[in-house]
Amino acid sequence: MKNQTALTWLISPIFVLSLFVTSMGLFYQDPGQTYPFTSIRGEKVTINGQGLYRYDTVSSAAQMQGNDLITLVVGLPLLVISTWLAFRGSLRGRLLLTGTLGFFLYTYMSMSMLAAFNTLFLIYVILFGMSLYAFILSMLSFDLMDLPTHFLESLPRKWLAGFMFVTGGFLTIAWLARIIQPLLQNTPPSLENTTTMVIQAMDLALIVPLAVLSGILLLRSSAWGYLLSSVFILKAITLGLGVSAMGINMTLQGVPDGLAFLVPFLMLTIINLVMAVTLLKSIDNGSTSPVR
Repeated sequence: MKNQTALTWLISPIFVLSLFVTSMGLFYQDPGQTYPFTSIRGEKVTINGQGLYRYDTVSSAAQMQGNDLITLVVGLPLLVISTWLAFRGSLRGRLLLTGTLGFFLYTYMSMSMLAAFNTLFLIYVILFGMSLYAFILSMLSFDLMDLPTHFLESLPRKWLAGFMFVTGGFLTIAWLARIIQPLLQNTPPSLENTTTMVIQAMDLALIVPLAVLSGILLLRSSAWGYLLSSVFILKAITLGLGVSAMGINMTLQGVPDGLAFLVPFLMLTIINLVMAVTLLKSIDNGSTSPVR
């Protein structure tokens, strides 16, 4: 695999540091209790008051711990398995590794900017940077001229592209609904103890365009279409699992919006799992003719 040495030096500390920060988020406890807080925009929220996320709200802490759980039980095993497969020369492994690194990039980009400042801030930033460059190196490891030749003609490109458009459309509608109404009414949105809508900005600027672009390029049988579609679908699975875990944890913590997060994202996760299996099964390492 191209860039294998550099990726080894990046992926190893990503694994170790991610294991550390997720364990801290899930298991570190210190004395404290929740307390009410009025944000700079006058929003009344409840601060968690304990553990690593002591300065985040109860809702935010529940979401971050849900994402920590998915990173620990899904993301880290995927990172190990996909790295092992990729370094053995498996195309499926390389695609899986690239998508998994996309998950770590998204996760620690958001933690660097969204979590209330805590003792692990610099580690979040380090993980953000290392995941970014590992993701870029993994993307650069593919031979784009050769990539389409490894996908079977039976790959249901229209079906896959359609679901990517649906996922992008769902995120667009869900987040714009939370943004436009406050803008029209000149009232602040639900921000809790943050100052702006970080996740919505990331999804609308990164995930939604990726979904649309991947779908269009896949329909055109572009090499970039196969690569970006693989990245998007695998990222969508971990995103859906993460938000689903957030919803479950929020519900357990008594946050009323928990089920609203859980149901639609759980459905998207199931759909994207089917898409990922379909995509990876369509790879034929012995294929020599491009998909038409």
